[in-house]
Amino acid sequence: MPQAPGPQGAGIASGVTPPELSYLATIDVDVDAPIAIGTTVDGLRKVVPIRGGKVSGPGLRGEVLDAGADFQQYPSETVAYLAADYVLKTDDGHHILVENRALRTGSSSDLNKLMNGEQVDPERIYFRCLPRLSVDQSGPYAWLSDVLFIGSGVRSPNGVRIDIFQVR
Repeated sequence: MPQAPGPQGAGIASGVTPPELSYLATIDVDVDAPIAIGTTVDGLRKVVPIRGGKVSGPGLRGEVLDAGADFQQYPSETVAYLAADYVLKTDDGHHILVENRALRTGSSSDLNKLMNGEQVDPERIYFRCLPRLSVDQSGPYAWLSDVLFIGSGVRSPNGVRIDIFQVR
């Protein structure tokens, strides 16, 4: 079967449509200071309380509720696994549960700065995520459960900004 060249020389199977991305929204999450658990068998662990924020974009608008946390695992000095669960409230009053799994990598120096609340140039950090959006299936946002989303994030001293894209 013939293959067309893809990114970095990878082949794409004939007849398979590659996914496209469309911008859904930006989620700006406000956070409190991390709660240090310490070094566990899984590496350094922290919990970062989520205290609010906003959602804005062509596909979704509303607020981030003070209901959730980001559970962080640092298995090495250059890798962070993030599991953030929180709730959005849309401008028209509907609730959306966000279960976001992310990978954040960078140099040990840059990740250390982020953990200490310092600003780091976002270009120096790889921060990608897979948000799962759960909604009431009888409401207007039920379609969010039928598609995949990916995102790119930036960590600042007081929060996180995530651009969310629908995978088409």
